[in-house]
Amino acid sequence: MSLRLSDLRLSHGQAIVAMVACTLMWSSAGVVSRQLQATEGFEMTFWRSLFCALSLLVILPLVQGPGAWRTWPWRHGAFWLSGVCWSVMFTAFMMALTMTSVAAVLLTMSVGPLMTALLAWVVIRQPLPLRTWGAIVAAGVGIGWIFGAQLAGQGQGAMPAGANPLLGLMVGLLVPLAGAVMWTIAQRAQARGVQMDLVPSVMLGAVMSALATLPLAWPLTAPSGNVAWLGLLGLVQLAIPCSLAVVAARTLKAPEVSLLALLEVLFGILWAWAFAGETPGQAVIWGGSLVLGALVANELLGRSQTAPST
Repeated sequence: MSLRLSDLRLSHGQAIVAMVACTLMWSSAGVVSRQLQATEGFEMTFWRSLFCALSLLVILPLVQGPGAWRTWPWRHGAFWLSGVCWSVMFTAFMMALTMTSVAAVLLTMSVGPLMTALLAWVVIRQPLPLRTWGAIVAAGVGIGWIFGAQLAGQGQGAMPAGANPLLGLMVGLLVPLAGAVMWTIAQRAQARGVQMDLVPSVMLGAVMSALATLPLAWPLTAPSGNVAWLGLLGLVQLAIPCSLAVVAARTLKAPEVSLLALLEVLFGILWAWAFAGETPGQAVIWGGSLVLGALVANELLGRSQTAPST
């Protein structure tokens, strides 16, 4: 009898290895996009989203079993809204990479957990501990530091051709904002008894992103080599790690997942530095250190406070 991924359970060590592998795959987008700068941003987004959707059409039956799509909450607005949020994240991320440095985009994205906590506090009155308020303030200072440097045109480090750093950061902020909205929608839906499996929402978001960017990308002029790279991103940078992260999250606790996910930022900056010559500017280094430090401190303090006493 075959074992579906929906039935797979990993040991704690295996789950950690799986999450680290996910972050390695997620972090590849920046350095790959730097090799494809001859291709316009909307077309890069279209091809990556299209191949992600096609890949998930194959992967989802393995993850959930054949015919599982019949159980998806098609009639619930939360399912479609979460797809819209994924679409915004896919599109804004790739567009931001064409406007500013990989490091700036990844560090801006990293505030997602704190933005989610703040939005959940506003919308569903989920209480925020003092440590999280402190992390939100510290991360806000760090992001403000990076924004200020972009506005002043100082300490930016290497930039892609035709860059617009300030606009790139503003577009990049749509990624954690859409993610915060998506997670809040999922929490409200689950509280009302709607089962929200976010992997099908990823596929829905990829389809929406491809459809939205196709008119802006037309006529499609990317050389076949670039399309092949973008196809690889759709499969290896989105479809596979999203599915693998779902399996790993069955074993790992939420703080562990959040901390391990930060490796995407570090790996992504290192790849761009080593293979695309993008040296982070001083503002990105110091502001980013403040952001990452706030995130790590918040998760570690939360973990220590919830650990059982001995």
